[in-house]
Amino acid sequence: MEIDLHKITIREVIAGYKDSAEEGVVAYGGKLDIRPKYQREFVYKEKQRNAVIETIKNSFPLNVMYWMIREDDGYEVLDGQQRTISIGQYVNGDFSLNERYFHNLTKEEQDKILDYELMIYFCEGTDKERLDWFRIINIAGEKLTDQEIRNAVYTGPWLSDAKLKFSKTNCAAYLLANDGGALISGSPIRQEYLETVLSWINGGKIEDYMAKHQHDKNADKLWQYFQDVVAWTRKTFPNYRREMSNVPWGVLYNQ
Repeated sequence: MEIDLHKITIREVIAGYKDSAEEGVVAYGGKLDIRPKYQREFVYKEKQRNAVIETIKNSFPLNVMYWMIREDDGYEVLDGQQRTISIGQYVNGDFSLNERYFHNLTKEEQDKILDYELMIYFCEGTDKERLDWFRIINIAGEKLTDQEIRNAVYTGPWLSDAKLKFSKTNCAAYLLANDGGALISGSPIRQEYLETVLSWINGGKIEDYMAKHQHDKNADKLWQYFQDVVAWTRKTFPNYRREMSNVPWGVLYNQ
């Protein structure tokens, strides 16, 4: 795993900052995915968010962040997502601190924030190295789920399509699984639908399946499998009961 330390000003990082909700959050001139599509939305509480800005305004050191270098020469935030979004939101005028928005600050106060240097490690390595590293640094703050960590490693067209089908609010998988009574528990946006179906289709070996299909053009096979499981379940058990949302239907279907 290659890790290089860089000092980058807030002015540079938030250039082109854009929050498109479930479509993701980008910055750094469009080269940085702060929160990729359909990943968990912003979770910092007001106290945590304000503490980030207070730290910067007082020129105190902020914890280091980690960016993953992608194959397209872009970057994806491995650690520091919530801090980066807090900064972007404040400078963008989405919230105030001590009843003062960013635009209420003097030019000197604004420049002090924008010229603050963030300590950022650029990380590059194999899928396994990145996965292991992500698990190590995911020990503080708002922890990611296991599937969110996997998603940060096995990026590509297959994952983008899988997220579209399984990881969006009211996504196709959610609508199908809940048409006639919920067959899966959990939340799509927290990747619980995707994780469940990946576990079903490959006997619990989620990372193995994601590694094999990482560079596939789409996730049609996974989607077809899920449709088959749901159709089989509805036909085999026509009378719905609430307890059915916790049954591993894919495991039964595979038998």
